[in-house]
Amino acid sequence: MSPVPSQLIRRPAAVPPAPAPARLFRVPSALRHAGPALAGYLVVRLFGLLVLAHWAHLKGHGVWPALATDWDSNWYLGIADHGYTHEHRDRLSDPPRSLAFFPLYPVLVKAVAAVTPGSRASVGLVVAVVCSFAAAWGVFAVGDRLRGRRVGTVLAVLWGATPVALVQWMGYTESLFTALAAWALYAVLAGRWGWAAGLAVAAGLTRPTGVAVAAAVSVAGLLAARRRGRAPLLAALAAPLGWLGYVGWVGLALGRWDGYFAVQRVWGNEWDGGAVTRERLRAYLAYATDPQLFLVVVSVVLVVAAGLFLLCLADRQPLPLLVFGGVLLLVVLGSGGVYFPRARFLLPGFPLLLPVAAAVARARLPVAAVVLGAAALSSAWLGAYMLLVWRGPP
Repeated sequence: MSPVPSQLIRRPAAVPPAPAPARLFRVPSALRHAGPALAGYLVVRLFGLLVLAHWAHLKGHGVWPALATDWDSNWYLGIADHGYTHEHRDRLSDPPRSLAFFPLYPVLVKAVAAVTPGSRASVGLVVAVVCSFAAAWGVFAVGDRLRGRRVGTVLAVLWGATPVALVQWMGYTESLFTALAAWALYAVLAGRWGWAAGLAVAAGLTRPTGVAVAAAVSVAGLLAARRRGRAPLLAALAAPLGWLGYVGWVGLALGRWDGYFAVQRVWGNEWDGGAVTRERLRAYLAYATDPQLFLVVVSVVLVVAAGLFLLCLADRQPLPLLVFGGVLLLVVLGSGGVYFPRARFLLPGFPLLLPVAAAVARARLPVAAVVLGAAALSSAWLGAYMLLVWRGPP
C-alpha cells in the first residue's frame, strides 16, 4: 500500500495561521458577508422574545423589568449609579459583594447613559442587545474562517438558540463578554496580535471567565513568538492584564492579597475541583425524585458541554479555541459555588458548538431546518420558563 501524501494528513492547528486579509477590518463587506447569519440570529431571538411576551401576558407579568432590572442586572445598575461604594460593610470581615462584578459593563452603561436619553436600566438593556449582535457576528466570523460561510451561519444561529440564550437580551454581561471573546479569538486566528491583546484585556475586565480569553491569547502568542517575532510575545504578555488589573485592584481596595477571592467566598464561590458539580449532577440527574426542571436543564447543559469539548479535541480545533473552551469549562465545572447559573456561565463557549454546526451544515436542508427550528423552539420555551416560572436568578 502506498503511503498517504503528507499534505493530506490533518494536523491540529497548534498555532494560528499566518496573517491573511481579514474581513474583520473591512467592515462594510464583512457585514454584508455576515448578513444571513445576523438575520438568522435576529429571527431566533425575536421568536424567543415573542414567546416570553405572550407567556408574561398570560401570567400578568411585565417583560421589561425581568429583562432590565432583576437579579444581577440590579447589581450592575447599582455599580453604574454609585460605583463600588454603595455597600457599607466591614471591608475585612465582610467585603462588599458588589466587588464580585467586573467593571467594564457598568462603566459602559454609565458612559452611554450620560449622552443618551432614558434610564440607565433601558440603556443597559440596549447595550446588551447591541453587543449580542456584535457577538453573533464574531461567532460567525470564527466559524466562517475555519469551516466556511454556511458553518459560520449555522454556528451563529445555534449560539442564539442555546437553552438560556434569552440572557443575551438581558441586562447581563454575557453578550458583551461573548463579543469580546469571539473577536479576540478571530484576531488570533488572523494573526492580528494587537487586536487580540486589546480585546483580551477588555474581556478580562468584563467577567471572571475573562481568564479563559487571556489564556487562549497568551498560549497562542507564546507559541507564535518563536517564528513571528515580538508582536505575538507582547500580545501574550498583555492579554492577562485586564483580569489581573481588576483582581489586583480589589486586593488593594480591601487591603489583602486575596481580596477578590474573599469576595467570592461571601457569595459562596470557592474552587473545589468539581466536587460540588459531581454531587449536584448525581442528585439532579440520578437520585432526585422530584427535581426542578431548570436545574435538570443546567445539569444536562454541563454534561453536554463536556462531551462537546471532547468532540472539539477529536476534531483538532485550533489550539486557541481549545484553550478558551477548556479553561472556561475548568472554571465553571471546578467551582464549588452556586449551581443554577452555570448554563449561563457557559454561554460564551461558542467553540463547543462548532462540531454541531458543522454537522448541521452538512445535512440536507429539511434536516437542518428541523434541527435549527427545534433548537429555537426549545430555547424560546426554556427562556420564558427561566424568567417566569423558575424562582431564582438565570
